[in-house]
Amino acid sequence: METSEFVIGQRWVSHNDAALGLGIVTGMAGRRVTLGFPAVDEERTYAIDNAPLSRIIYQQGEEIETYDGEKLIVRAVEEVDGVLLYHADDGENIHPVSEVKLAGSVNFSAPHQRLFAGQFDRNGAFRLRTATLGHQDRLRASEAQGLIGARTRHLPHQIYIAHEVARRHAPRVLLADEVGLGKTIEAGLILHYQLQTGRAHRALIVVPDSLIHQWLVEMLRRFNLHFSIIDQGRYDDLKDQEDDVDALVNHIFGDDTAVNPFESEQLVLCSLDFLVSSEQARRDAMAAGWDLMVVDEAHHLEWSPEQASPEYEVVEDLSDASQGLLLLTATPEQVGMASHFARLRLLDPARFHDLETFRQEESQYEAINQVVRRLQQNPESVAEDDRRELEKWLGDEVDELLARNDNHQALIDALLDRHGTGRVLFRNTRAAIQGFPEREVRPEPLPCPELYQASRYGTAGLTPELSVPEEQWLAEDPRVAWLEKKLTGLRPAKVVVICASAETAMALEHYLQLRAGIRSAAFHEHLSLIERDRAAAYFADTEQGAQALICSEIGSEGRNFQFAHHLVLFDLPANPDLLEQRIGRLDRIGQAERIDIHVPYLEGTSQEVQYHWFHEGLNAFEESCSVGVAVLDHVRDQWQATLDGDTAAQSKLVADTAAETERLKTLLHNGRDALIELNSCRREVADDLIAAVEQEEGSTNVRDYLIQAFDILGVDVEDHSEHADVLKPGEQYQAGMVNGLPDDGITVTWDREQALQREDMAFMSWEHPMVTGVMDSVSSSGLGKAALANLSVKALPAGTLLLEAVFAVHCPAPESLQLTRYLPVSPVRLVVDVNGRDLSTALPHERLNELCSNIRRRTAQAIVPKIRAEVETMVDHVETLAEPNLEPLREQALQRLEDDFGPEVRRLEALQKVNPAIRDEEIDFLRQQQEAAREAIGHASLALEGIRVIVTS
Repeated sequence: METSEFVIGQRWVSHNDAALGLGIVTGMAGRRVTLGFPAVDEERTYAIDNAPLSRIIYQQGEEIETYDGEKLIVRAVEEVDGVLLYHADDGENIHPVSEVKLAGSVNFSAPHQRLFAGQFDRNGAFRLRTATLGHQDRLRASEAQGLIGARTRHLPHQIYIAHEVARRHAPRVLLADEVGLGKTIEAGLILHYQLQTGRAHRALIVVPDSLIHQWLVEMLRRFNLHFSIIDQGRYDDLKDQEDDVDALVNHIFGDDTAVNPFESEQLVLCSLDFLVSSEQARRDAMAAGWDLMVVDEAHHLEWSPEQASPEYEVVEDLSDASQGLLLLTATPEQVGMASHFARLRLLDPARFHDLETFRQEESQYEAINQVVRRLQQNPESVAEDDRRELEKWLGDEVDELLARNDNHQALIDALLDRHGTGRVLFRNTRAAIQGFPEREVRPEPLPCPELYQASRYGTAGLTPELSVPEEQWLAEDPRVAWLEKKLTGLRPAKVVVICASAETAMALEHYLQLRAGIRSAAFHEHLSLIERDRAAAYFADTEQGAQALICSEIGSEGRNFQFAHHLVLFDLPANPDLLEQRIGRLDRIGQAERIDIHVPYLEGTSQEVQYHWFHEGLNAFEESCSVGVAVLDHVRDQWQATLDGDTAAQSKLVADTAAETERLKTLLHNGRDALIELNSCRREVADDLIAAVEQEEGSTNVRDYLIQAFDILGVDVEDHSEHADVLKPGEQYQAGMVNGLPDDGITVTWDREQALQREDMAFMSWEHPMVTGVMDSVSSSGLGKAALANLSVKALPAGTLLLEAVFAVHCPAPESLQLTRYLPVSPVRLVVDVNGRDLSTALPHERLNELCSNIRRRTAQAIVPKIRAEVETMVDHVETLAEPNLEPLREQALQRLEDDFGPEVRRLEALQKVNPAIRDEEIDFLRQQQEAAREAIGHASLALEGIRVIVTS
């Protein structure tokens, strides 16, 4: 019996999340109802009109359990003011038990009770339920969990960092890979892992305003994470919706009842500029609290012991309101040690509390790096001098580590654990990762036209076209004619053209398209997100697409155009990092061609100065330059004077720049923490993880499972092309069981390589929301819990009854405990006859699937009452046979728990003595998690998840 009338005290269960256990109605306000879930200590609020909830009403003969652990049998049920009163038998007396007093764990209607009530399904539904439990069991126990569903290439350094960071409690780390190595992907993988495994639920991403839409698209396309943008427009809409003037006043002045838009979303994307400019937004973001916060372009956060920038102060305040923190920067040390320390201070202010102390620690890097390098070069022996150095770092453990077979690796691993920033800083270099293409600059000096004579120098000389009418510069600027000729000569090769302003990009694209007849697309900040996506897709199309993509500066931020290998820099930026970002759109891992960088510049102008400074001073065109900003700060006065027209100083500027570049690169190399680079990608660990992910992708076909599910859930599957299908709602579509299927359908691919090439197709994996949604819907619903089938075999006389039963471990607990890693679903399958003979081995599940056929529903309804007694007897038999399986599963789970937590707790306690980077909270959290997991495992039970009654003929 189900009802849509909510009354405080009633017990309901969630369709979408059975692990919540039995909920109790605790409050109603307007059109919303609030339920508490005692088993997991959580509270959820639902809209009454479409709440995914079912009323739990136990029937006569079913067992109930009270919150104090007493188990009773229901003998009668009555309703008192909307709340059920059970008259239940404890074996001696009948007691009234209000449903309010029921335990938080829930016993769903037993499969055999569903069968007797006529709520049974066809064979396919039972097969689907059994397959679902098997897949959930395998996936939740897999090392690859959390890493399967991303639309990314399996690059070892990214997979390693994601796994190493994401499995920590509330990770607080600095991701500092060099440009082109994929920090955004690493952050997305960590977010995906933490959200997928329940370690995080609420996440905030803070980025520069220009990167908002890029992050939105990356998170959605690569990781299926739907972030909501909160900006001034969101606040303006909120004010417009306020009908009550007093409510508006309360909101503005921070009344406790005011609406906080940051609390209304689980995944939020926000501009740092907006948080700096809006005090209200800043307060709301801090009040909302976050499990994990990501901050991109963290090198722009300025700090010194005397003063911090407004941006730094905002991030510092928000980091206090967030348990986990990921800072992203490609330039961790280049802008100075104080700046580097400032970012580490955000991650762990208790550990990084004093700049001078940090300087002293950094000065030790080179000595320990030399020891590490010698250990790598000569693993067979350790020099006496090196041994003394190691004893300074590792104390008495050196002898024990040297006694191991892999002594050199053991020593290095121990140093990694104890080393200063090794736990909070991850940095991979292009040199260490390799796989990057060559870069070759192709300059094209052009005469400066008369119309630019007044704006040849200064920073304005880098983009002189902005100072004259559009029609005039399009007609007279030699770069325009050169670009038209160059594109024609390169045809059909794809070319990315980047210029500083949207106005220049729009004018060039219009000219090339309409006057020169060159297929091109514009990409700039004045386009909507959808329009940008269309432009990028048009450019990516290899058959009828654009030859050239004309980008404003936004084109150098975040987008990946590595399928092209020609880059035209229509102008040059002032900032060296911006130049590297531009080139980085093509210069990425996986780029198969040499990158040709075409630079048309106007002679006798700032453009010529900037070209020679970049090329001859920094060598920034043909090599990645990680010290550019620091060099610019060193020669800024010379650079500005030369840019302003002091051409006589150009040679000295270039010479001084080259010398400073070489000096800083040498310092970086010598002072670089080799341990950090070793710890940022342990290749053998990464390879094992990638093998685990690929095994999940290859061993069991997700398409086969979904085809089986869609056949039952009413989703039509139409062939699209190799590895691709079109999914559409069919006539019997069960919308509540399938998440994210549009009314007009969706094109999907099951192949990772195709998914990387075709962003217009959804990549279906075991961790795609549609797949996990189907599995959760099947396992938490009654679908397939009971089925009736016919079996025709000569070996068994007609009328013989068999029962196939599937049990699963039921253990309500907070998702953050990740109990499924230790106590998975662990399906137990049994087949018995009426006499209780165990036929499980003789009749495997797949064999029964082949032999069994459906019984017409009308016939089945007539059969069920006649076989009720036999079915009840067989259910008793399978429950008796299944019970001995529980204790070994509990013992295995407790052993896995000890194997996982015990060494880690002891390791962190030992490390804390020599490495203050280990936080007390980490150790305390692990102990608490271990104890909570032990207690939950102790309450685990085997639940009968499904039965198939088989009648022979």
